Amino acid sequence: MNDFERFHTNTIRRDGGSSRFPALLLATLVGLGGDFGLGGLLGSGAPAGLGALVGPQPLAAQEDGDDEEDAAELNSGFISGIRWRSIGPALASGRIADIAVDPTDRSVWYVAASSGNVWKTTNAGTTWTPIFDDYGSYSIGAIALDPNDHLTLWVGTGENNGQRSVGYGDGVYKSIDGGRSFRNMGLETSEHIGKIAIHPHDSDVVFVAAQGPLWNAGGERGLYRTTDGGESWEAVLEIDEHTGVNEVFFDPRDPDVMYATSWQRRRHQWTMIDGGPGSGIHKSTDGGETWREINRGLPSGDKGRIGFAVSPLRPDVLYAIVEASGEAGGTFRSENMGENWSRTSRYQSGAAMYYHELYADPHRFDRIYSLDTFVQMSDDGGETWGRLPTQGVHVDHHAIAFDPDDPEHIILGNDGGLYETWDFGESWKFFSNLPLTQFYKVATSNDEPFYYVYGGT
Repeated sequence: MNDFERFHTNTIRRDGGSSRFPALLLATLVGLGGDFGLGGLLGSGAPAGLGALVGPQPLAAQEDGDDEEDAAELNSGFISGIRWRSIGPALASGRIADIAVDPTDRSVWYVAASSGNVWKTTNAGTTWTPIFDDYGSYSIGAIALDPNDHLTLWVGTGENNGQRSVGYGDGVYKSIDGGRSFRNMGLETSEHIGKIAIHPHDSDVVFVAAQGPLWNAGGERGLYRTTDGGESWEAVLEIDEHTGVNEVFFDPRDPDVMYATSWQRRRHQWTMIDGGPGSGIHKSTDGGETWREINRGLPSGDKGRIGFAVSPLRPDVLYAIVEASGEAGGTFRSENMGENWSRTSRYQSGAAMYYHELYADPHRFDRIYSLDTFVQMSDDGGETWGRLPTQGVHVDHHAIAFDPDDPEHIILGNDGGLYETWDFGESWKFFSNLPLTQFYKVATSNDEPFYYVYGGT
């Protein structure tokens, strides 16, 4: 018997009687109250007659001994009278994949969750609205706001990490009304989108870094470009059936100069093949028409995931954090737009397939951040590393957003949710109002009349 069958056929024994009202449904009904018990069912908002089903007194049919014929049936009519409500927890949120802030109104944020769709706030996080619940994927890898039109938002579905619990997506979506509605624009078999880059002068030109399926070869895998706002796509950088593109960047001075990182990876039930000869850094000088590798000075053997950043203050300077076989990996820096690289340190994150994202500070040259279990920070281009202060902040970081006008204001996303600091990490605000906790297992106890709900994250 499978779980679905158990859900419909298991009965609950109470005072010698039975009911077809399933335990899983009772567990969800706890949400009608504000506590972890059945008492919440009898409060405001409970459907009429529901107390008779779950109260301490046996049903009339049970008293007559005819519980099999007259027990409440689980059907659509009964379910339609039940409203879902969140029961928490509020002490932790969930994994944040990406953050986009409207440059014309910095109180408008879009937050992508690895396992919880896309959320929007218009008041800097005081309240949130889920804007992607009605579409094809709950797992998001990347979001991007059009620099020419703050109402146009692109969403790349499918988490862009490589762990066992990663969720997959169904392509790229576009909204032209600030997230009120979305349209699927294609690349449905990409499954995991690493990054989206929109041309700074032409909104119809968009590049999508498609990692491709994690558990299988093939799919739409590589760097894709549209020149008509997503109506059609062409693959401008393809490596092989096991290698996708992880990230894509424009040179902030000249959008014809572009960079992309490729990542060869494949997960099996018994192992993760995290790297190979397909991984590397690529450069275009003609707006993405042609590409060439720029790996001189990088590890010559098999490479894994590569995090990449362009200095916004001196764009000739590039940074990379490279996973490589043996002891060859580490942090690398180029002073000539990637033509030559030199290793600045052996530092790389503890799990490249889960982290390896690099950011360059927009206010201080050669300050770079590596999103890792903790936020690692270097003030000398990667030669030495320390930690950004994150006292009281959840670990496992995946997204960061900077304020162009305030160097001490940072928004940070991690496995525990969304945080904000106004004093460069000395204190942090946690947004407990984003209900994104990613549960891998849910169970209830058999305590009566108030039972406990347990969730494993």
